[in-house]
Amino acid sequence: MVGSRGQYDRILLTAVMVLLAGGVVMVYSSSSVVALTTYNDPTYFMRRQIIWAALGLVLMIVAMRVDHEMLANKRVVAVLLLVSFALLAATFFPGVGRTVNGARRWIKAGPLTFQPAELVKFTLVVYLSSYLSSRRELIRDFQRGLLPALVVTGTLLGLVLLQPDFGTVMAMGVVIILMLLAGGARITHLGLLSLSAAFLALLAIAQKAYRLRRITSFLNPWDDPQGAGHQIIQSFLAFGSGGVFGRGLGEGRQKLLFLPERHSDFIYAVIGEELGLIGATFVLALFCVILWRGLRIALHAEGFSRMLALGITSLICVQALINMAVVTGIMPTKGIALPLVSYGGSALVVTLAAVGVLLNISKETG
Repeated sequence: MVGSRGQYDRILLTAVMVLLAGGVVMVYSSSSVVALTTYNDPTYFMRRQIIWAALGLVLMIVAMRVDHEMLANKRVVAVLLLVSFALLAATFFPGVGRTVNGARRWIKAGPLTFQPAELVKFTLVVYLSSYLSSRRELIRDFQRGLLPALVVTGTLLGLVLLQPDFGTVMAMGVVIILMLLAGGARITHLGLLSLSAAFLALLAIAQKAYRLRRITSFLNPWDDPQGAGHQIIQSFLAFGSGGVFGRGLGEGRQKLLFLPERHSDFIYAVIGEELGLIGATFVLALFCVILWRGLRIALHAEGFSRMLALGITSLICVQALINMAVVTGIMPTKGIALPLVSYGGSALVVTLAAVGVLLNISKETG
């Protein structure tokens, strides 16, 4: 617990490990059929998830033992920004970037692929933590304090939007607003910034037909049950058939090639079907524990450590909230994975490394 200096927050660590272990189980349960039909190996996705989880755990342990204050160093922040920018730019180069479903979000290196946007999320949290903790007196001044931060974050998120990855931009927009608010920025400035971001989001939606279809299918998915509304309808069917106690682990039906993205973005629907309302609520409760412990760590910290703890906690919980809202039909469909649970190497590794940093803060601020 945070209670005594020198000890990691065991409650936070337990919640993370339960989600990670449960995620591996659910990745296998949700992907075994498609893995068998596609790769003739029902463990194809699970084995890769285990490999990425092992790598992420190694980085988490390292981050737990290395002083997080090193991330406040301006040179370290500059390197993170430059590497993130270079990797994002590389996705647009033929032969380097990999295109999937019209989106250039991945870099291919031999048998491995990496999604630079996942590193960008962590980089922006570190950058804002360093910036806000060293310029707290200036942040209320738009031109000298807030604008430089918006230029840096806007440049990186602009490249992410060009990939295109609207979901990541939206999630990071929320995290950035929360961090700026905690960092002392004026409410009026943030209000105008939020309105401007909302206008730009509407403009981006209007420019792409598939984004408009997502909005219309969100309002009434049964208008296009075989097209834009198919995914959310299948998710509704999964939750509805799961009831309170679920069909049982491995007994879900919507994962049988009906529900798209069953082992990644929509894995929460498989949890709802197989483990029922109880299982879905338990997963939600674990993220609430992460939110509680993360905020508690932030409140016990000061300066850079406080902002970094808040940023990491917000990053994990905002993504979880958006994913659950999308899968349950509260928000239009977005490509946001469920942290620590969904299949995906880049996101899992970066998230576990960030958790390691958060645990290190808990040790230092106990």
